Amino acid sequence: MNNSDLLTYCMSKPGAEQSVHSDWKATQIKSNGVLFAMVHEAKGRPAVSLKSTPALAELLREEHSDIIPSEHLNKSHWSTLFLDGSLKDSQIYYLVDASFQQVATAR
Repeated sequence: MNNSDLLTYCMSKPGAEQSVHSDWKATQIKSNGVLFAMVHEAKGRPAVSLKSTPALAELLREEHSDIIPSEHLNKSHWSTLFLDGSLKDSQIYYLVDASFQQVATAR
């Protein structure tokens, strides 16, 4: 997975808007003003931070070494996924969808 493919997928979501968070050197993707994905580098690797339930975040981190708590966001809800690791593209797309759904239903 690369950043370009991931950004294209995120921007295909309804109401998706892209902005840059210069302090974190990250591209934020929001839907109707609510953050659901942040594409950035973590530990020198391409990564995306996504929102989930705390239970799912904990499970994902236990099962995958390429998923860690997010550095800049609420660690109980936000996880960082390394794009250059062992995660399959389909897993990353599924978690993007789940993050989008989480913020879409919270409105």
